[in-house]
Amino acid sequence: MVHLDVTIMGQPYRLACKEGEEKTLQEAVHYLDSKMCALRDAGKVKGTDRIAVMAALSVAAEFLTVKTPNGPFSDMSMLEVKQKLGAMHSVLDAALTPQENLF
Repeated sequence: MVHLDVTIMGQPYRLACKEGEEKTLQEAVHYLDSKMCALRDAGKVKGTDRIAVMAALSVAAEFLTVKTPNGPFSDMSMLEVKQKLGAMHSVLDAALTPQENLF
């Protein structure tokens, strides 16, 4: 494990990550810090905990709207893929449930 000392919205944190993943963690810290500072500087959200929640929601929404890179779902967002997988799971459950009585 590698420990990194970082600053997010002016607050110091010591984070641990696997060796070789330091750059990715630093990029994530920078991205989150910029999101949180933008929310704070806009003045619409007060309190560090509320700013953190709003930043997390913003990042989650961005993640869910990213298109999948390749393959059969390349024209769908992550949220659409998740919904499609949920529907497929329901169909499989419905089809397999009667089979349980055979064993």
